[in-house]
Parts: sequence; structure tokens; C-alpha cells
Amino acid sequence: MFFASTHPASLRRSAHVPAMRSLDRLLDLALAAPAATTGACRADVRTDGTGWTLSLDVPGVNREQLTIGIEGPVVRIETLADAPRAYKQAFELPQDVDATVSTAKLENGVLTLTLAKKQPVSNVTQITVN
Repeated sequence: MFFASTHPASLRRSAHVPAMRSLDRLLDLALAAPAATTGACRADVRTDGTGWTLSLDVPGVNREQLTIGIEGPVVRIETLADAPRAYKQAFELPQDVDATVSTAKLENGVLTLTLAKKQPVSNVTQITVN
């Protein structure tokens, strides 16, 4: 006596289905290769009621060799071409960042970004009734 599957093999789902969510991508990048070869840097993200604090390890570069760009909820950190080490990292936060209030500090190879949440602006206009 033997048993056979009643479903064709093509209809069965594989045990490992890759998900493209941001956490899975972050874990894949962090575990795939050391930070020096991927250009990624070790990062720590903390949140509070007013914003986020990002701490990134960027040893070997000074503040003139770093560029930080903020576009809505996306923060991009990378080194210039003439830097002795290359780092390139992007973070997508759950809410827009207020670039006018945010600050960056580089101390002992650790870049600390203090990013403020952008307060939503109401676009409601009042109309008088005639």
C-alpha cells in the first residue's frame, strides 16, 4: 500500500515564501554581510512622543564627508565620493520629519540624528453662510 498526494505539486506553496516587508529587508541586509562590505552602518532607532533618535556608527569619516537628506518620511545618510570609507543608508519613518527642527551631531564615530515629527497642518477653510 502506498499513499499519493491528491494535489499537484505546482499548486502547493513552498515553505519559504520571501516577504518584501521593510523589517524582512532590514534583517536580510543586516545578516547577509558585514557592514563594511555592504556600505550599511550599524544603526539604533529610538522613538518618543516628539520624534525619533537615530544613532549610526560611521567610523573613519568626518562631518564634512557626510550628507544627510530628508524628504518627507525618508532620511538618507551617505558619504561623499572623497571619503575614506563609504556608507549609504536610508530609513523610512512612519511619519514626515520636520527638517527645520531636526539636528545632527557626529561624535567619536557615532552620528546621532534627532528627528522631530512634523505636525499635521489643517487645510480647513471657513465659509460664511449668506
